[in-house]
Amino acid sequence: MVLIKTVLQDSEQVTRLFSHLEFDGKKLNHQPGSILGSTALIAGTTVGAGILALPAVTLPSGIVPSTSGLIAVWLYALVSGLLVAEVTLNTMRTEGHPSIGFLGVVEKILGKLGARIAGGAYLFMHYALLVAYITQGGEILGAAAAKVWGMQILPTWVGTMAFTLLFGGIMYLGREKFIEKLNNAFVGIVIVSFLGLLFLGGRHIQSTQLLFQNWSALGSAISVMSVALFFQNVVPLIVKQLEGDARKIRQSIFIGSVIPLIMFLAWNAVILGSVSPDMLHNTSDGTSVFDPLQILRGGSAGQWLGVLVSIFSEFAIVTSFIGFVYGLLDLLKDIFFNAQSKLSSRLPLYSLVLLPPMTLGTLNPSIFFTALDYTGTFSISVLGGIIPALMSWKQRQEQENSNSINQPLVPGGKVTLIVMVGVALAMIGRQVLSIYNLI
Repeated sequence: MVLIKTVLQDSEQVTRLFSHLEFDGKKLNHQPGSILGSTALIAGTTVGAGILALPAVTLPSGIVPSTSGLIAVWLYALVSGLLVAEVTLNTMRTEGHPSIGFLGVVEKILGKLGARIAGGAYLFMHYALLVAYITQGGEILGAAAAKVWGMQILPTWVGTMAFTLLFGGIMYLGREKFIEKLNNAFVGIVIVSFLGLLFLGGRHIQSTQLLFQNWSALGSAISVMSVALFFQNVVPLIVKQLEGDARKIRQSIFIGSVIPLIMFLAWNAVILGSVSPDMLHNTSDGTSVFDPLQILRGGSAGQWLGVLVSIFSEFAIVTSFIGFVYGLLDLLKDIFFNAQSKLSSRLPLYSLVLLPPMTLGTLNPSIFFTALDYTGTFSISVLGGIIPALMSWKQRQEQENSNSINQPLVPGGKVTLIVMVGVALAMIGRQVLSIYNLI
């Protein structure tokens, strides 16, 4: 590890960590992470199954209310991500560690109790989402393989296992630089296929649907929006890859989160402009759950639209899968392994990350689906709102009392932190009331 002093505008010095050093037998090679790679990781982590489920929960409210809601949730997620980056950067600097995971940062600042609360929410959310990604990605993969090879539809468990072994195996065997380049390529495929979907789907927009508004229905969509825009789990990895460079970290988080926001807004407008809210009352089971992708798969747009839907869906899931696996790996390293662990720890780590969701997905693909709304509300509120705000509050206060150098990435001081906690508590309170009303 090499420590470098960089000069801020106010002439104070802040230590940066240059940890990407490799010895090739003759000299040390510095291989820093890139803004492009970090941006792609954040965007890929965010653009997952959430974008596929988003229109189903925004349809009752309409385009204008859901667009406003998405922008508001994005702003909240952006501030949250910058807060996580801030506390991670300052913790790495003060502790002298070139790398520290999310749970490690929480424990350093909020103690073991805070780490246990964050760890429980983090584990449950990640495993639940990995089950969803693996099962849905496996279903699409199995259907594509059956169609290409002219076979009958394969059992769900075959696709689930194939998806896990294929992409989990690539991550296990590949070097970090290779996975970064592969993820960049997958994000490119997602963007190209997404543009094709917008082009084909945009031709079916009904102008009358653009005027439909039901603001009272927006609240029920916030939890899914929060899950769809969640990327904070990979922020500590971004800080490590960019070696504590605050400017690059800000750029990566902002650009990496703006790209999915733009995609979500465009996707939401195209789908909601093509589907009438009246169809909510025509679902076969009488509930308000409706999958707008059925229109794209079986509509009059033709075979190419169905192909693009499959390609976009699969690679959107894969890019999100990569980010969440990395995030869970960092957490499990903090829990089970110390910083001196050797390469031999990779097998048990990857087994702990991949085998439980693959097993649960194989036995019961829908085991977490009914709970995702609640886990999204509680987990994201804790991990993306309350925990980052409390960590920043305590860290800033301690650094002020000790006259040490702080490097804030979020303006607004304590007011911003109070708003973050207040919004999170409001989301939790709303969900608790809805559960109480159902009892």
